[in-house]
Amino acid sequence: MKLNKYIAMGLLACLPFSSCSYLDKEPDTEITIDMVFENKRNVESWLANIYDGIPNPSRGWLVGESWEIFADDLTPSYRWYQWEFSDLTKMVNGGTWTPNTKWGGNLWQRMPQKIREAYIFIERVHALPSDDLSEEEVNYMKAEARFLAAYYWWQLAETYGPIPFKPDYIAPTDFDLTELMVGQRPFDEVVDYCDKEMLAAAQQLPPVWQTNEKYGRITSVMALTIRAKMLLFAASPLVNGNEWYASHKNREGENLFSTTYDPNKWVRAAEACKMLIDEAEGAGYELFKVYNDDGTIDPFLSATEVWFTSFQDGNREILFPYTKNNNDGNFEFYSTKVITKEFGGGGGLGVYQGLVDAFFMKNGLPIDDPNSGYVEEGFSTEKETRNTAWKYGTGVEGEITDTHTYNMYCNREPRFYTTVSYNGSWYDLAGRKYDFLNGGKDNDYTHDAPQNGYLVRKKVHPEDNKRDGNFPWRQAFLYRLASVYLDYAEALNEAYDDNTHRREALEYVNRIRERAGVRQYTTDGVSVSDEKYIHVDDTKEAVRKVIRMERRVELCCEGSRWMDIRRWRTVAQGDNPYDPNDYLPEMCGEDYGMDYSARTEEDFYKRTVYQTRTWRQCYYWMPVYIDEINKNPNLVQAPFWN
Repeated sequence: MKLNKYIAMGLLACLPFSSCSYLDKEPDTEITIDMVFENKRNVESWLANIYDGIPNPSRGWLVGESWEIFADDLTPSYRWYQWEFSDLTKMVNGGTWTPNTKWGGNLWQRMPQKIREAYIFIERVHALPSDDLSEEEVNYMKAEARFLAAYYWWQLAETYGPIPFKPDYIAPTDFDLTELMVGQRPFDEVVDYCDKEMLAAAQQLPPVWQTNEKYGRITSVMALTIRAKMLLFAASPLVNGNEWYASHKNREGENLFSTTYDPNKWVRAAEACKMLIDEAEGAGYELFKVYNDDGTIDPFLSATEVWFTSFQDGNREILFPYTKNNNDGNFEFYSTKVITKEFGGGGGLGVYQGLVDAFFMKNGLPIDDPNSGYVEEGFSTEKETRNTAWKYGTGVEGEITDTHTYNMYCNREPRFYTTVSYNGSWYDLAGRKYDFLNGGKDNDYTHDAPQNGYLVRKKVHPEDNKRDGNFPWRQAFLYRLASVYLDYAEALNEAYDDNTHRREALEYVNRIRERAGVRQYTTDGVSVSDEKYIHVDDTKEAVRKVIRMERRVELCCEGSRWMDIRRWRTVAQGDNPYDPNDYLPEMCGEDYGMDYSARTEEDFYKRTVYQTRTWRQCYYWMPVYIDEINKNPNLVQAPFWN
């Protein structure tokens, strides 16, 4: 193999991490490949650069990969699309995304670069005893790079479906162009390879690093988290026996998706989730909980502080931290889009009415259940108080809603109040209630205003203030233990059609609901007024429904929703997205909120269309950019994009 004598500066550009001190070092301006791996500082810089492919859960999931915007959780101001949200309007509003559309994620270009860097690192790195780089440390580094290469292969497959796949190969710099002009390989082939690589890497890594300076480097728990989520995706309806793709073949005529349903894929996913849970819990990972003085769980503070408490300070729910040390790493970009204009922010990052409606009532029932007690219209006449030290309902601890609160927002579960800011909810930074009426303090009726009468509250620190440059530090992360509990519950329910496994699935859902302060589920017969349990029919379909409902609210605004609705194939199941029984309305039609153009409460509190979305069947996968198709005749376009 031949390599260039000189490595470009960009290849070694250092990626600073907050707690990984060696990653803060600057590389030399011009060094040979041999020099890189004979110097500890350069070795660490190379490894740091490989880490740069990990997705950013703040700016990246908003305006890079844009998973948050493509789904039906977060909704930015429509007029922001002319700035950092760029071409996303073509996916969200116009349905005019094409293989010519440029996409900020651009994984097709970025991920192969990172994979190649990982393979070179694994091949070249060696112990440097004289430079305090031991054989043990080198073995850890190789395992980290091995996992990252597999993770980046998976990001490509999760995004584009079948991809050109040539694992464990480093193209020489004097290659013949035809060596790189390979076509796509079957989706399951990529999954099987990544499965083996991630598992092998996990077996070489610790579940927790013993020194804080290594926090953020790959652990066995991080590797097993991605592996479990990958196998869950691979077992799901989009790619497990989907008849849509029967004719989707590569240039050699091989089927790129298996169109035969394989129930064992769910078993494999369940086993991967359980392996992860056992590894994590055995190492001290657990759901983050805040307790009241009487020893009961405070669901309001638990749901709030999980975002603002570090792993080192006791938040052992974090499975996959993001430690890149810049503004994007601690949600400043995200918060800036929520903070209102009074405090220097955009004040236009809202949530869909469908998400508002998805939250349960405080008795744990969905709003469309006749026993839920939901009332939509009119206003409350009393304050509502609960047992909590949370003060962000009215500014007073324990007060959840004030008098004259629109009834739609009354008597809802704790996660609703910690996720959504609605008109009349408490704005602690300003020391007053939000005023979203047209002409009010928080709505100047421009692009920097809540376009559908809501702002997101989840992950925004009450003290975030762009005007003063004050953003309290917090630990960003991609995944937490709650998401894996719900992954395991789903895989169990799909893998085994019996009461024993449905009970176990509900046990893990109930761990989430207990922390959330709502009644738990049981297949036993209980009264509709039972104070602790809600009856669920003992069928796979019934348990599937409650698991999906729980995922909708527990994991909202965390980057999961886009992957969920894709892998479930529930955005639109057929060619006609306008069948009302066959699609998610807010992904394929009119999107509602409160009327932010209204100047009176009478007009504001009306479900009002603020945008209309168009869905095309091809949107389940990103297209291969047209320039790549033109360069490589062995490629085929992603399904339904031609």
